[in-house]
Amino acid sequence: MNQSKYDEAIQAFDEAIRLNPTNAMAWVSKGVTLHHQGKSDEAVKAFDEAIRRDPNLAETLSNYCAVAWPDKGVAFINQSKYYEAIRDSDEIIMLNPNNALAWYKKGAALEALGQTAEADAAFAKSRELGFES
Repeated sequence: MNQSKYDEAIQAFDEAIRLNPTNAMAWVSKGVTLHHQGKSDEAVKAFDEAIRRDPNLAETLSNYCAVAWPDKGVAFINQSKYYEAIRDSDEIIMLNPNNALAWYKKGAALEALGQTAEADAAFAKSRELGFES
């Protein structure tokens, strides 16, 4: 997607949020778009707002659509904030232990920290739950 399309999408999400600030999915969508633009700090803020609006996002949406915490984890990994990525993955896992994507993101952060055994265990759990990288 070209930059102007991302900018249009952000404007549309901002309008949706202006009309209904409690719309968690508008915040998620804005965060995903910001993430795709490489604006990790802004994406994390949007994901935090989505989670604040609906803490059950990780549990109530499908693995693919439960993007608030997993994409927040990706943003943290891209910023080398591995402990924050692990913390957020653990929050998802606490809500839904069968979230394969959360296990994978936790593994990626652990691997980046050089915690190979723990990373391997998290990756194994994600594969056991059906995640294919």
